[in-house]
Amino acid sequence: MISQFFVLSQRGDHIVFRDYRGEVPKGSAEIFFRKVKFWNDDEAEEAPPVFNVDGVNYIHVKVAGLFFVVTTMVNVSPSLLLELLQRIARVTKDYLGVLNEDSLRKNFILVYELLDEVIDFGYPQTTSTEVLKSYIFNEPIMVDAGRLPPLGPAAMFMQGTKRMPGTAVTKSVVANEPGGKKREEIFVDIIERISVTFSSSGYILTSEIDGTIQMKSYLTGNPEIRLALNEDLSIGRTGSSSYDYRSSSGGGAVILDDCNFHESVHLDSFDIDRTLTLIPPDGEFAVMNYRMTQEFKPPFRVTALIEEAGPSRAEVLLKIRADFSANVTANTITVQMPVPSYTMRASFELEAGAVGQTTDFKEGSRRLEWNLKKASANKD
Repeated sequence: MISQFFVLSQRGDHIVFRDYRGEVPKGSAEIFFRKVKFWNDDEAEEAPPVFNVDGVNYIHVKVAGLFFVVTTMVNVSPSLLLELLQRIARVTKDYLGVLNEDSLRKNFILVYELLDEVIDFGYPQTTSTEVLKSYIFNEPIMVDAGRLPPLGPAAMFMQGTKRMPGTAVTKSVVANEPGGKKREEIFVDIIERISVTFSSSGYILTSEIDGTIQMKSYLTGNPEIRLALNEDLSIGRTGSSSYDYRSSSGGGAVILDDCNFHESVHLDSFDIDRTLTLIPPDGEFAVMNYRMTQEFKPPFRVTALIEEAGPSRAEVLLKIRADFSANVTANTITVQMPVPSYTMRASFELEAGAVGQTTDFKEGSRRLEWNLKKASANKD
């Protein structure tokens, strides 16, 4: 099914390369990189995750600045291979602790050993970190993560003394601490993606939250863990209650439209006291995924005023307001605005004294982009 698997750096260098069937012509990695680097399409600025060149299907994902790619000559489900690539990246990070070019180069023997167990003659076998521990015998060479930015997606939304250091989960699940000891730790992240549609007058038309409770365990012996959720949590829209994000204690009923749990989670007492019981497997995994569409106060409010300044010119006044607690700072914010396909150029003017802000006109995808390094509460 899979002809080749390889990992490329941002420069196009081979870090990992495995040819399973020998049916794809040589130079496929270079062909892929050139196609992605110089992708030119009227509708897309970047190459899609799946494309075909001279009869070869290229499927790729970009993780931590690295290209994870598989090639195949047959008609196979793209979703299956995209999920496989994501799992390979996750398993590699579980074993190496830090996923970057340096860690891959220093541990290429371990990475190839992992690949031999994950894929056999082009067919996926297992991507479970816990199962692979029985077959992997090489010890990882740890990379100093002290100067690396946080890899967790939740880290970009948090700032302050209560945040765990960026190196908290950048450790291998199989390596011990110096001296042969293993630190007994477990980390839990709540990662939420918020989608809100505003009307031209600023009213909320639609709102939705897609959330994940992510866990990574370094506990020996795989002990049983109990995770208590909000006791007022209910599943299914049975009432018209509202959850207010302004409450620091998270008070009020939380109504989830739907949710699903990891296979290791037992729901025996979930209906009674909203407690999840699980024996966490090795590595990072999603304990629970959920979706919520009840009304809430969004953390940001974006307003746009558009005026015609001539027959072929328009002026746009764009404002973003942070509406969250004063002790929270949001980092790495990007505001994008699509413009008509016939737009040729754009000029920008930031407020006086603006620091840490950049603007750009993406001509290929016809959109305006405004990047802010950070934003504080109740400020425009």
